[in-house]
Amino acid sequence: MKLDIYKIDGSKSSKKAELSDTIFAIEPNDVVLYEDVRRHMANKRQGTHSTKGRSEVVGSTKKLYRQKGTGNARRGSAKSPLLRKGGTTFGPKPRDYSFKLNKKVIQLARKSALSVKAAAEAITIVNDFTFDTPKTKQVLDMLAAFELTGKKVLIVTPETDKSIYVSARNIPGVSVLEGNKPNSYQILHADVIVIQESAISVLENSIESNTEEVAA
Repeated sequence: MKLDIYKIDGSKSSKKAELSDTIFAIEPNDVVLYEDVRRHMANKRQGTHSTKGRSEVVGSTKKLYRQKGTGNARRGSAKSPLLRKGGTTFGPKPRDYSFKLNKKVIQLARKSALSVKAAAEAITIVNDFTFDTPKTKQVLDMLAAFELTGKKVLIVTPETDKSIYVSARNIPGVSVLEGNKPNSYQILHADVIVIQESAISVLENSIESNTEEVAA
């Protein structure tokens, strides 16, 4: 797969980028994508929610009234879950929601996510760029040049670039990641992915190398 490479001002350069068909042009696996996104969301959950059962709420344990002859239901304690201010039945308790997937499954999910974006023409390749001093306006100008203002944009760099990160961190919906870090959720969450030219190989190698390690 070949895509045009653009300059930071939005104009098209004379070069084209060669993208691996085994990563950007596969048949997306929807089931794997769903499971990997579910894993990502579950792993972010704190799991600190908690409610009190009848043994934990404050209240009298005295029998409220005699058991028979009143016409009412039996009441053993004011802490009954059936009463106001009583304990909660089967309420949530602190727990760990995280779970794992095989490495091959995660890599397939990343490939599927990139293929979805490529098929939707939501991937833009730009020449490598950096900023001498961090300025939000520089990123805003670039987004305006590509008509991406107000959209969720993922900027992929070959390595950590603090000037780009600081320039983009105050723009809602815009995130910056190194080429070896985007997961399937982050890829799918973005409306458009802007990849620097030299970050293509970093992104592809991070997927292919992990797949080869698992196969070995």
